[in-house]
Amino acid sequence: MKVSSFLYFARFGLRTVLFRRKEPILGTIILTDKCNLRCKHCSVNNITAVIHPYRQIQAEMRQLYGMGVRILFFCGGETFLWADSGKCLRDLVIEAKGMGFLIVNAVTNGTFPLDLPEADLILLSLDGDRERHNAIRGDTYDLIFDNIRHAPADNICFYMAINQINKDAVRDVCVAARDTEHVRAVSFNFHTPYPDTEDLALSAEEKEACCRTIAGMMDEGAPVFNLKSAFPYLVHNRFPTPCHQCVVMEGGKLSTCGRCVEVPGLCGRCGYFFVAEYTLLFRGKPRIIAEMLRTYLKYI
Repeated sequence: MKVSSFLYFARFGLRTVLFRRKEPILGTIILTDKCNLRCKHCSVNNITAVIHPYRQIQAEMRQLYGMGVRILFFCGGETFLWADSGKCLRDLVIEAKGMGFLIVNAVTNGTFPLDLPEADLILLSLDGDRERHNAIRGDTYDLIFDNIRHAPADNICFYMAINQINKDAVRDVCVAARDTEHVRAVSFNFHTPYPDTEDLALSAEEKEACCRTIAGMMDEGAPVFNLKSAFPYLVHNRFPTPCHQCVVMEGGKLSTCGRCVEVPGLCGRCGYFFVAEYTLLFRGKPRIIAEMLRTYLKYI
């Protein structure tokens, strides 16, 4: 991370903690809900299959930047399916960088060539070893690793949603992140039980067991892009929601924290590690602050 970016985020964090401000710093733009997969745990794919137009995406980027957002994510659906007006995902990343966003990331299922060297991180969904990943996402595991081998940059971060199918494969993904060229780290979430996916949710005891595994792998040197000090809050959902420092744009609509914010009762069962980490950070938790500094400086 550049020194100028670090100083910007440090000033933002200090102001937010001291004055309890609620301005956003992290924004997500949903490019499309169109996806080439139908994963068992996902409830937001192919609802409309709309490819949002470039001019709209461009306007959303400007709006978020004007609001103070400096960490930008492009999400889907599948982001590499987005194309409009002769533009593709890579063009958006380059434009966002030129616009002044300090960190620009993209989320993908990894089934398309990972030609995105300008992104700070490519969050690539890997949901276990070959057997369990394919049980969730279809026969894509080997294709994903072939695309990783041919990636032009070392900016890939595995992105695993832990659920009832893959809860025993956490160690496998940590090992894959450690041992796979072009992969920088792994970031975890627990399954957030959107309607019709409640059966995949973990109990507090199962979450605790997963956190013990993740923490153990971190102690062994696995590159995990999460904060160990947030684990106790995640296990029992003892963190404040929604996160006002995070916003989502989809089809011109702005939401605080995420698309799930309007689903009754879902915030209280949130499994997103970054939501816990950010809300605790901006509540001024000293251990969270210290660990986030170390983690972000190491992996971004």
